[in-house]
Amino acid sequence: MKFFSRRRFNDVPDDDGDDDVDLTDDEDEDERPWYRRRNVVWTAVGVLVLIVVFGGWLGFRAYEAKTSLEQARTNAQQAKDALLQGNTADASRFAGDAQSHAQAARDATHSVPWNIVSVVPWLGSPFKTGQQISDVVLGLAADVLKPTADAGTTVAPGQLLANGRLDVDALRREEPTLSKIAGDAGRLDAAAKAISEPAYLSVIGEARSQLQAQTSNVAHLLENTALAAKLAPSMLGADGPRSYFMGFQTNAEARGTGGLLGGFGVLRFDDGKPSVDSLGPNSDFNKPFTPFSVNPEFDEQYGFTNPTTDFRNSNQSSHFPYAAQIWKQMWAQQSGMNVDGVIAIDPIALSYILGATGAITLPDGETVTKDNVVELTESTVYSRFPTDQAARKRYLQEIATEVVKKITKPVESPRKLLDALGRAVGERRISVWSSSPADQKLLEQTSLAHEIPDDPAPYAEVVINNLGGNKMDYYLDREIEYAADGCDGNTRKSTVTIRLTNKLKDTAGLPEYVVGRLGFFPEIAGDVPPGTMFTSVRLLTTKGADVLSVLANGKRTRVFGSMERGHPSFESQVAIPPGKTVELTFRLTEPTAPGEARVPVQPLADAATPKVSVPTCTR
Repeated sequence: MKFFSRRRFNDVPDDDGDDDVDLTDDEDEDERPWYRRRNVVWTAVGVLVLIVVFGGWLGFRAYEAKTSLEQARTNAQQAKDALLQGNTADASRFAGDAQSHAQAARDATHSVPWNIVSVVPWLGSPFKTGQQISDVVLGLAADVLKPTADAGTTVAPGQLLANGRLDVDALRREEPTLSKIAGDAGRLDAAAKAISEPAYLSVIGEARSQLQAQTSNVAHLLENTALAAKLAPSMLGADGPRSYFMGFQTNAEARGTGGLLGGFGVLRFDDGKPSVDSLGPNSDFNKPFTPFSVNPEFDEQYGFTNPTTDFRNSNQSSHFPYAAQIWKQMWAQQSGMNVDGVIAIDPIALSYILGATGAITLPDGETVTKDNVVELTESTVYSRFPTDQAARKRYLQEIATEVVKKITKPVESPRKLLDALGRAVGERRISVWSSSPADQKLLEQTSLAHEIPDDPAPYAEVVINNLGGNKMDYYLDREIEYAADGCDGNTRKSTVTIRLTNKLKDTAGLPEYVVGRLGFFPEIAGDVPPGTMFTSVRLLTTKGADVLSVLANGKRTRVFGSMERGHPSFESQVAIPPGKTVELTFRLTEPTAPGEARVPVQPLADAATPKVSVPTCTR
């Protein structure tokens, strides 16, 4: 078969009239597809080269960003450690290095290839997140870490607390700087919370989550530091001597603020220097006190127990300002002295302090350490002095006196002491109230105030009061769960479950003072075994909440309703025999209020950690 090529449109016959084949046309037509294909190939190769170069450039920038961020984190930790050790020169140098590396990371994540990829839908999601992360890290290094390190010359623990005195003048001078740093930290915390979640690359998502948690912690810490700089100079005697009634709470016998008032003293501050008057037992509160009104609501709920004249019932409410005002008034009637405020502390806080300062030695040579002080003061002491209450109170007074001497004298490690005090404050084991309205307003912004909050956010506070007059709460174990439905509608169902376990199984050898029934408990009659806990369980709920039912071990039980600072309060009274558990279930309806749920933990001998399953609503 013969093949002919197509003629070009301008081909004409030869003179002889033959239609000869144009071989040149065949060659041109054969070559054109080849050149076309070759152009496509070269174009593809060029594009591929560009992609490889771009990818390499982007990869290099990604490696540079990762390396710089890791180095910035290392330098930041080094700066923090140096600051806490009082090495301010190293702290400032490490902070500067952290800022340089953070700037390099920021430059890498805002480079040309990174900017191009970050705007590509879906594909650019983790790159956009990376840019936001580097922006926040640079802000933390430049606006928070570096100025904090520079201010460390005066606010490092070793410089701030030296020779048994807090440098209140230096703290006051640095307050404007610390407040600005705290403001910048708060701004960066908000920026960290706004970082977008990446569509893929879990490693970027993990970095985002870690940064958000760290930034939140830093902002909270610096906010408290700035508050302390505003508050401490005034309260610690920068403007003249201050005095505080200091109560030691025995949480082996539970009360709303922690435990029964077991002993007391007067703590004084003059220009940051502390001193303590001789401590006394609660039996020294022995005058016929004149009753007074705290407020109508308090009087209606607690007045029948004579809280303003009987120190044993003075702190049933968990709202510490109530107890503080009562103790202040009682001490004024007892001694004629008008203190400037009130401080409360418990044996577990004392154990943290001894962990920082070292053990104490009592006059008879006995050694009290961080490991035995709680058991000694909340359990052993009652077996050692089963009937001689005066001797028992003197023994407890000796321990308290020696611990206070430790913290009012120069300490070897100010950092450890401040850490110990911070841990105790975080667990609500130290409470402070001031009679100065300005100081109290600042205290209310800290965890020292121990107030029942006056706002509508979701709330569940379990308050235990010992009704048996015994010391059984040393053996109490608590489990608390707060769960609520979603955010749809104006109201929702919620449930608070409280499990109280009496861990004492064998009462042999324990005195009546510990395991007996010595107090007020009207709901239980007849014989009960020794070691039974007689307990008031009060649940303070979200404003506007109402109770649907209360079950004790699955059966309906009686409940007493009241109000406290705008929060509905529901009380049940239970008896818990040795080795047994009582489960109380409060089924409620509550407003779908905006804000994060709060479940404050009463500072007792155990360390309860509530389980909270309450969605955070925004309306």
